[in-house]
Amino acid sequence: MSPNDNRIDARDGSLLAVLSVLWGGSFFFNGAALRDLPPLTLVFLRVALGAAILFPLLRMQGIGFPKGVAGWRPFVLIGLLNNVIPFSLIVIGQTFIPSGLASILNATTPLFTVVVMAAAGDETLQMRRMAGVALGLAGVIILRGWGFETRPGQGLGILLCLGGALSYAFAALAARRLLKDAAPLGTATFQLMASTVMMAAVAGAVEQPWRVPMPSLTTWLAVLGLAGLSTALAYIVFFQILRRSGASNVMLVTLLIPVTAILLGWLVLGEPISMREIAGAIVIGSALLVIDGRTLSLLRRVAERKLPVGHERSQ
Repeated sequence: MSPNDNRIDARDGSLLAVLSVLWGGSFFFNGAALRDLPPLTLVFLRVALGAAILFPLLRMQGIGFPKGVAGWRPFVLIGLLNNVIPFSLIVIGQTFIPSGLASILNATTPLFTVVVMAAAGDETLQMRRMAGVALGLAGVIILRGWGFETRPGQGLGILLCLGGALSYAFAALAARRLLKDAAPLGTATFQLMASTVMMAAVAGAVEQPWRVPMPSLTTWLAVLGLAGLSTALAYIVFFQILRRSGASNVMLVTLLIPVTAILLGWLVLGEPISMREIAGAIVIGSALLVIDGRTLSLLRRVAERKLPVGHERSQ
């Protein structure tokens, strides 16, 4: 399927659901790990351990390293836009705002992506897709609700999370243009390796991680979940969808993340699901159908076939 089709098939739709679970867990893992770790140190551990987890798989697949500065340049750019900037902005933002609000702000990523891809001329700006994304964002707000507490610095936290969402949009554009033929495993590993070098410099200069007290076992488990599930595995899935279905489609995952988080809470923790959450999930599902467009096209064709019959009867 060409990414310009602006549609997503059943296979990538299933992968999108998997990715929503993997990335949805990152807000939980961040919240748990930030109790013992400063934000930039947490981001460094996330990308470094993620790269370490993927490296043996890379060698097993026989994928070679990029050659020279020119070979590494795309992965440095993707690492900067897809990891260093958004991870840092969002995790710092979560020190000012609750994880639930951060996930709502993260759901603005498809809006930014649709606009960025259209402005760059890589995808057509379709009003149907814009309307669908806006409807999906409304569904996220309904599902999560606005019942969050006011905290000092909340405005700054909101701006930081929105900045992270915008960075994701530019990362998708860069990956689409620079790495469209690269293997997903190689892309995921090399961008994390480049991000590790950058975050080592940033975290070392700002927070001096070697001075941080030894975190608790719970924190280490959260870091491992963040690195292994929400980073290493998630990026393999992400770049697979990106190659097949395009940037705007893969970023729809951020609309699904709050839904999967609530479903996991219900299945794993036995948390009740309210009517408001059910309504929000229905709105998000409707938005995805609008964005995809095939259901609307089918209904239009059915209506067009029925119209002449009704017209003849009226005469």
